[in-house]
Order: sequence, then structure tokens, then C-alpha cells
Amino acid sequence: MKNYLKIFNNKKIVITGGTGSFGSMFLSKISKSNFKEIIVISRDEDKQFSLRNKYSSEKIKFVIGDIRDRDVLKRCFKNKDIIIHAAALKQVPSCEYHPEEAIKTNIIGSSNVFETAIDCNVKRLIFLSTDKAVYPINAMGISKSMAEKILISKSLTQNNYKTIFNIIRYGNVIASRGSVVRTFINQILNNKNLTITDKNMTRFIMSLDNAVELLCSALSYGKSGEIFVQKTSSTKLITLAEALLDIFNKKNKIKIIGIRHGEKLHEILISQEESLKTERKKNLFVIKPDSRTLNYDIYFKKGKVNTKKFLYSSNNNNHLSKNNLIKVLLKDEYIKQYLK
Repeated sequence: MKNYLKIFNNKKIVITGGTGSFGSMFLSKISKSNFKEIIVISRDEDKQFSLRNKYSSEKIKFVIGDIRDRDVLKRCFKNKDIIIHAAALKQVPSCEYHPEEAIKTNIIGSSNVFETAIDCNVKRLIFLSTDKAVYPINAMGISKSMAEKILISKSLTQNNYKTIFNIIRYGNVIASRGSVVRTFINQILNNKNLTITDKNMTRFIMSLDNAVELLCSALSYGKSGEIFVQKTSSTKLITLAEALLDIFNKKNKIKIIGIRHGEKLHEILISQEESLKTERKKNLFVIKPDSRTLNYDIYFKKGKVNTKKFLYSSNNNNHLSKNNLIKVLLKDEYIKQYLK
């Protein structure tokens, strides 16, 4: 998406979870725009210290705070143009062992963000979601799915309609914190076996730059309640492991260890049910919100006839070959730093 930085010119922006992989990279991108103010909210004091040392602009401000605390949000959201809601508990194992914490942050915390945006008359809000919210089987996915439902409900029922709500949904982001790419690289550099849970496991492959472009598409022309999904490539994890071994010129063994708790074999970004209300664009899918009312009597008289269902899954996408995957990986800045 060309010249997307213009979207942020003269804008006041808040990034929740702004010290995470996406938030920090997004900050580095939009800091080059002619923005008016950026506020970064996060709980991590150490990450804030590191990030704060990278920026000298007085227009970039850092706030220690938790989205569970609405008072913090109220102070930060007042008179703002754009909220990027990236704060979340994202690790599947952590949420499986502590589902009540996933509820507090991913559901209640997100609801706080949405409600406060409405109260403060914020113009636009983008919520970062995940493939795990589609047909969720783990606590992390269930909590993110509920946050999606809450946002869509707000977009349809709020009275003043001043805040435009959108969701961007994506799967595996190359070299984000906790990603399989970082795990494989760490194993390669420490001469360990590369551990794969299942030889048939597949994942979408998306760069952080692609994630920012998706966000900017939603900001540019998203209508309230719409979910944006980027058309992207996918690969088998075993192919990803082999590609990284070739890149680093290593011969580590690949070990199959079995699927872990709460883990999916394939990523799904659009369910069959959602496909009935999905528009296909050049590089995007846009899932429209269901605008039907709570009049249950209608459901017994009239439905929606549409036989063109599809499932947007990493399993039914064309998988990248090892050589093509290597070309994609070599463009990533995280991987480049090890090859200098």
C-alpha cells in the first residue's frame, strides 16, 4: 500500500500493547509520518525503557498502564484520532494454564478499550485479532473471539456512531515474539534439534510489514464492524524448518514431537460461516458484520441462501516451495541481522 504514512499525518494516535512485536514495529513506521502525537501504553517497564531510548521526539509519549484499568485509558484516549488495540495475552500455553487471566485482559480489557473509545469520541479503532479466534479450541482463541464479538456488537449498537471499529485478523507473523521462526533460529544457533509438532502442520506466512499494510487498508476504507484479512501464502512447518537450515547453512536434525495442548494443525482465517458475508478484493477479504436484529421470529421465516461457502485455511492454500519460502524469509529484517 503506497504512501500509507499519509493516513497518520496530523493525527493523535494511541497504541495499546505498544512495546510488543507489532506495536514497536508499527511505531517505527509511523514515527516517520507527520503525526501530531503518539502515546504508547504497555505494562512492560523494561521494554518501554529500551524503546524510549530509541526515540527523541517529545511527540512520542510512553505510559505504564494496563488495559484492565479504565482510568488509564480515559486519560490516554481523550481527544485522540486513532486507537490501535494490540495489547493482549497471546501465548497459547500461558492462556491454557491461566484462562482467567486471558478473560481479564483479552475480553474485559478489550471491552474497556472499546467502551472508552466510544466515551472519548475516538474517530477510529483497529483491533488486532488472530486466526485462533476462528473455530477456537484454546483459551487464547476463545478470549480473542469474544473480544471480536464485543467489538462488532459495539459497532452495531452504539448510539453516537462517532467511532469506527475494525478488526484485522492474521496468522503467523514471521519472527514476531514467540513465533516458530524465532524458535527455529534459536535451535539452529544452539545446535539443537528443530522440533516440529506434526509433519503435516501448516501456517500462513506474513511479514510485520504486511500486517501494517493490512491495518492501513482498514483505516483507509473500513466500515464499522468489518474484519479485514489479507490474502497471503502458507507453508508446511517442515518446509519452513528446512528453508531456515539452508539459509543458515546448518545440518541440525528435525524432530517430530507431537501436537501440544491447545495447538491447531492448521490456521484458519475465515470460517465457512463467515465466508457467506465476505467480499473478495484484490489483496484482501473483508468480512461484513451481521446486521440482523435480535428479533428471533425472523430466523424461523427467512434465512440467507448462499451455497458459495469457502474455508480460508493454511491447509487449502497453495504452499510455498522451499526455494520460494527462502526468498520470502531473506527479506525479513530479523533474519537479516543474523546473516550480516
